[in-house]
Amino acid sequence: MTEKSDPLEEEVISSREIYNGRFLHLMQDEVRVPGGVHTFREYLRHPGAAGIVALLDNGNVIMERQWRHPLRRAFYEIPAGKLDPNEAPLVCAKRELIEETGHEAANWYRLGRFNNAIGYSNEEITIFLAKNLKKVPQKLDVGEVLEVIEIPWQELVAKCCNGEIMDVKTIVGALWLEKVMNGTMKLPE
Repeated sequence: MTEKSDPLEEEVISSREIYNGRFLHLMQDEVRVPGGVHTFREYLRHPGAAGIVALLDNGNVIMERQWRHPLRRAFYEIPAGKLDPNEAPLVCAKRELIEETGHEAANWYRLGRFNNAIGYSNEEITIFLAKNLKKVPQKLDVGEVLEVIEIPWQELVAKCCNGEIMDVKTIVGALWLEKVMNGTMKLPE
């Protein structure tokens, strides 16, 4: 069976990289929109990322407080990191949990994935629930500075809903965790 094309699809005429950074790549595509008009689309090409909702046996979630330069302030977030070339999201999640928090998990569950900035980036984040955690040596990257804290999962959800926590991956992860804890999202056996 052949797929029908989307009537909103834009035809890419040309694509070029405007900026090639260590972390992000700025692209500019010339496109033809439905109706024939030519225009340009600029967007950030991102390798993807994995985020971790690390749930301790006591019901607390391991969180980080980290400085985010674009907004010139520190934010509370779940642990996360960008994918290395050809790296699977679960491999990235396991690596980042150890590096950033000094914890390893025996059990991993994929909660879901999302695109967090569809208007200007192709970034996709996969969120995992990590359970049965044990302490291991933390292995922060050179220049990485953060605080690791624990917060009860209900408090995390409340802070996401009242605006104290504004990071989108953390909000999505917390709301998926709430569904797991309330039994409305089932984990594989």
